[in-house]
Amino acid sequence: MTEHPSTPSVPPTPLSRRRLLGAALATGALAAAPAGVAAAAAYPGPGHVTGDVRMHDPSFVKRPDGGYLVAHTGNEVALKTSADRTAFSDAGVAFPGGAPWTSPYTGGARNLWAPHLSHHNGRYHLYYSASTFGSNRSAIFLATSASGHSGTWRDEGLVVESFTSDDFNAIDPHLQVDDQGRWWLAFGSFWSGIKMVRLDPATGKRYDGALHAIAGRGGGAIEAPTLFHRGGWYYLFVSFDLCCRGADSTYRVMVGRSRSITGPYRDRAGAAMTSGGGTEVLAGHGGVHGPGHQDVFADTDSDILAYHYYADDGTALLGVNWLGWDSSGWPHVH
Repeated sequence: MTEHPSTPSVPPTPLSRRRLLGAALATGALAAAPAGVAAAAAYPGPGHVTGDVRMHDPSFVKRPDGGYLVAHTGNEVALKTSADRTAFSDAGVAFPGGAPWTSPYTGGARNLWAPHLSHHNGRYHLYYSASTFGSNRSAIFLATSASGHSGTWRDEGLVVESFTSDDFNAIDPHLQVDDQGRWWLAFGSFWSGIKMVRLDPATGKRYDGALHAIAGRGGGAIEAPTLFHRGGWYYLFVSFDLCCRGADSTYRVMVGRSRSITGPYRDRAGAAMTSGGGTEVLAGHGGVHGPGHQDVFADTDSDILAYHYYADDGTALLGVNWLGWDSSGWPHVH
């Protein structure tokens, strides 16, 4: 299904991607569902990666001592490591003993979604989502670890939740520290769009009751916010359209920017992201289908865009590209 209901009390379609995800990661394939195919564009293919690269919703963090830690959607939050951003290895799961504190939101399911990794004050911070299919009775939790290794993550508790009476969905978190040192968490999927709350750096939890709306498509398909600060601008990357239809997926990466972290974010043409605006950065092309749920980070050689996409056979894979910037400060993949 591709339609979205007009009222938030009716479960929308976005989490249908979660329904298919477990089978996709377990078997390396997804059954295609009816959906439009993203139009081909003159985009480069993903960079060369090897090893354990089947993943969904990847989030990268550079380790202080070198190499990379990656978290992605999976049972108990799946982890990967890489020394060189090319070869990737399985690193277990964040919570090998389970995460029973998420059960009120997952109905006891082990699959935890769309993590975001970062490193602050000597500890790794892991924000991740717990929900059930088609519901916005959802929650974002925080865990921290000194090493990032499987089994070392300490539950820090609930950060933000949504109820069926709300017009937003508390999944797909992304932490961003602004130029004043303030912490912010962007999140959201479908419903009324992407939201933002301020966090207390001392706890990683919510700082106040303010809820900022930063992007939306009138109830349409938008999710997976990623924030990136560069050249005095805050860039908001999001994923439009539909994931998890295998090679028929229409996911694509869009962007807008703002001088203020809380917005307003506008695309290259000046359209507000709260009114459906967004400039396309990456879409399906050739054998790359439905690229999205992106992560953006600065590395020593280039800024990097990481994402998942589907191969022709429906396998969900890691994509990595360099991210360049034109003379007007707008990003492009290369």
